[in-house]
Amino acid sequence: MSQKILIVGAGFAGVWGALGAARVLDRAGVRSSDVEITLISPKPELQIRPRMYEAEPQQMAAPLLPLLDAIDVKYVEGSVDGISVQNKTVSVVSANGAKRSLAYDRLLLTSGSKLSRPPVPGLEHALSVDCIEDAVELDKHLARLATLPATPARNTVAIVGCGFTGIEVATELPKRLREKFGADAQMRVVVIGSKAEIGPDLGANPRPYIADAFKSLGVEAVLGSGVVSVGPDGVRTASGQHIEASTVIWAGGMRASPLAAQVSSNLDPLGRVAVAPDLRVPEAPHVFVAGDVARALTDDDGRYALMSCQHAIVMGQFGGHNVAADLIGVPTLKYRQPFYATCVDLGEWGAIYSEGWDRQIKLTHAEGKARKQMINTKWIYPPAPNRAEALAAGNPEASFG
Repeated sequence: MSQKILIVGAGFAGVWGALGAARVLDRAGVRSSDVEITLISPKPELQIRPRMYEAEPQQMAAPLLPLLDAIDVKYVEGSVDGISVQNKTVSVVSANGAKRSLAYDRLLLTSGSKLSRPPVPGLEHALSVDCIEDAVELDKHLARLATLPATPARNTVAIVGCGFTGIEVATELPKRLREKFGADAQMRVVVIGSKAEIGPDLGANPRPYIADAFKSLGVEAVLGSGVVSVGPDGVRTASGQHIEASTVIWAGGMRASPLAAQVSSNLDPLGRVAVAPDLRVPEAPHVFVAGDVARALTDDDGRYALMSCQHAIVMGQFGGHNVAADLIGVPTLKYRQPFYATCVDLGEWGAIYSEGWDRQIKLTHAEGKARKQMINTKWIYPPAPNRAEALAAGNPEASFG
């Protein structure tokens, strides 16, 4: 009977985890009939989540079946709703509601994160760009509004959250709104943040450029007061200000998949599992965790990975390598990713590209935009379904990160 590696989730960490695991088995000469790798996800596609702020979000997915076939990885369609580390099984629910249990010898959990939705009254009225389905619904909503008579509310979009996602959504919207509402439409885009600064987690260096882009594009920032309620007619802030808007986009941060709590009780405030240096769960040694569900050190200076595709891809490579290496008795690798860069799209203004955790600005405007487009259209996509190329992409020690 073959031994089994299960990978839960087909996000960036899961896809590159599959590549990393298949590479280890290939290099060791282990046949797929002896060790079976299976990827479990609702759809056989990688949603290019960092691009959901762009137009035509329905196109932001990469098919996975040809790639998985090329590296001898099986695919199971369904959602994992339970993990038993004692029995070494996962519970899978298919699209039609049928349930089944799958056993594993090693598990790589890469179930990612979801948009945080706190108990804010009326939050159900807010849209988001958390996944393709949400981003498509936003696009349809804007198209419906374009058929209605112009009013201040119809022509206003309120974005709640002034972090990375909120900034990229806000700066892309002026162009998208002109395309839907007409070049002469008087549109208003308002970003609301509870902190006193734009992009509080991005640090001081990018901030002047973001402010300049906001000014250039006519994007307003209402800062220092969080949103306390959402309605069909807009939002209300803690300071009592009501912003009338027919479109509210929630971009209030992320939280790790609840499956993390089923493999460990040692979670950080974002719900991520505190992992060992090789991404193993200390209290469940047959389980490895990578991507947005892992609280993992990136370097020897005490910096932890962020919920980003940049960290998820490389962590996936390490996680996939280690889950297979541990199973066949090969030494695991210590996850490290000391290089860190940030590229923030700022719509028609351009983009800013920085390097280092202190975010030293390297490229701006058109040069920054070219780098962002390279990242968004090339670097974060899976390799071609060519076995040699695909297996090479799973090598954690040759990562661009």
